[in-house]
Amino acid sequence: MVGVLQKLRTAGTSESGTGTIANALPMPIMLLGTKHEVIYANPAAEQFFDTGLTLLRKQTLADLIAPHSPLFQLVAQAAERNASAAERDVDLSTPKHGERLADVTVTPVPDPEGSILLTFQERSLAQRMDRQLMARGAVRSMHGMAAVLAHEIKNPLAGIRGAAQLLEEALPLGEREMTQLIVAESDRIRALIDRMESFGDTRAFVRHPVNIHEVLDRVRKVAESAFARGVTIVENFDPSLPPVSGDRDQLIQVFLNLVRNAADALPEKGGEITLTTGYRPGVKFGAGVAGERVSLPLEVTVRDNGSGVPTDLLPSIFDPFVTTKVRGSGLGLALVAKIVGDHGGVIECDSVPGRTIFRVLLPQSRAGES
Repeated sequence: MVGVLQKLRTAGTSESGTGTIANALPMPIMLLGTKHEVIYANPAAEQFFDTGLTLLRKQTLADLIAPHSPLFQLVAQAAERNASAAERDVDLSTPKHGERLADVTVTPVPDPEGSILLTFQERSLAQRMDRQLMARGAVRSMHGMAAVLAHEIKNPLAGIRGAAQLLEEALPLGEREMTQLIVAESDRIRALIDRMESFGDTRAFVRHPVNIHEVLDRVRKVAESAFARGVTIVENFDPSLPPVSGDRDQLIQVFLNLVRNAADALPEKGGEITLTTGYRPGVKFGAGVAGERVSLPLEVTVRDNGSGVPTDLLPSIFDPFVTTKVRGSGLGLALVAKIVGDHGGVIECDSVPGRTIFRVLLPQSRAGES
């Protein structure tokens, strides 16, 4: 332990420590001084607080965590007893990062004197993974329901539509409103069933190395020429990102749906969508048809400054028929979750008023894919 702490200190005071164990660890680690000022934070902590090390060193723990958080009591307890203290499901929610919980361990460190070492293990990722599995189960249920609906509704629906069209031909032009309404509603119901049937496509697809930046560039161009005209779309890409393992067309559909949702939520003035890519090592998830554990190091986020997702809907935002839109079907995000799940990935959503982030974690292309 002492050796690791010495490396932590080295990493916090010089550039020579950037290759230390602490920097490679996937869990956030932070070293605080006597006044709870940040001395060191590893890259996972920078990502956890969405702030670079240079800015973190100018802040204290009170600048990063809401004052009501039990973390401060835990830190005081560890300092008073001069012994490690740990607690599960500590509330670390902030207006900037939204609601989140983490297991926290606080350890007094003798060098520098009076300093405190914090380690975080975010709980929300595991909880969101559980929700992903539940959502996939719901999608499988929808497959069966869609098959029944297609058989029991589509055929009589076609008859209703045809009868309405025949009636329309026999009516004067000024009296055709109701028959046109029947035809339009019949088409809407058929389109809804068609979308539900898309959940039933369980065929394995051939994976190829996909440049995610080309996918996002295509999505941006479509958005700017259609539903997001006049909206500011900011790109913050990691140019060194390796290819994604997946299907290009399906990934375009995923991010087109996410950007469309973001555009629909924007305010009338000052709306902005930010697309970000990055490398997030250390995240693995059991997924895929074979159930193998795959690494999900490639992260793509779609962020908007819209009104946000209502708190009561956030846990079920990827479930079928859950929507915040007046005229929405509630199938767009469910289909996104299905496609991401088919890729062996995970999708998360964090939302507070003025800041909503959809985060997609995807596998890296493997050797042999072409």
